[in-house]
Amino acid sequence: MPEILIQYEAEIWKAIIETFMMVGVSILAAVLIGLPVGTLLYLCRKGQMLENRLVFSTLNLLVNIIRSFPFLLLVVFLIPFTRLVIGTAIGTAAATVPLSIIAIAHYSRLVEQSLLDVPKGVMEAAISMGASVKEVVFKFLYVEARSGLVLGLTTSIISFISYSTIMGVVGGGGIGDFAIRYGYQQFKTDLMMYMIVIMVILVQLIQFTGTTVSRMIDKR
Repeated sequence: MPEILIQYEAEIWKAIIETFMMVGVSILAAVLIGLPVGTLLYLCRKGQMLENRLVFSTLNLLVNIIRSFPFLLLVVFLIPFTRLVIGTAIGTAAATVPLSIIAIAHYSRLVEQSLLDVPKGVMEAAISMGASVKEVVFKFLYVEARSGLVLGLTTSIISFISYSTIMGVVGGGGIGDFAIRYGYQQFKTDLMMYMIVIMVILVQLIQFTGTTVSRMIDKR
């Protein structure tokens, strides 16, 4: 192991743990809230089971607004809300708030797109058999779209890792923040490059895992 990595070993592990914490909470928010929001966007579209122009337009507008925000400005804009929810606007816990909000908006749109790829015949068959909305969603839509949902989540996770590097502005920590503070600002280019390599390896592992799982569950 290079000497400089040994010198900063404790700080590097702390940065990695902080990144995992931020990304982990974001993934949880994406699955628990983003998945239902994306599903509702699909179901409330014109011609779908729960067609509702008001609900669809409201959710669609909110998702579009959040996704159109430059992430750094979103972090700053949400500081009062973050302070209200967490009690502070600084630290790793505070960083999870804006990350979770962008995660929900990001994944909900990918969920909607995945469900739109499900053949209309599947919905028609489910409805003709008298399936309830819950049964249509869990026994037909999610089953048919499972491969796309996994790939969408994989893409989202990689985006969350990228967003987490910005969280240094609110003291969120993480690998990106470590690379800037200890590498770039202290002119230790080699240390910064090692952090970039770690990020690249992490992203490659996530992409490989997501693609593999998606391929395994795709029965089409």
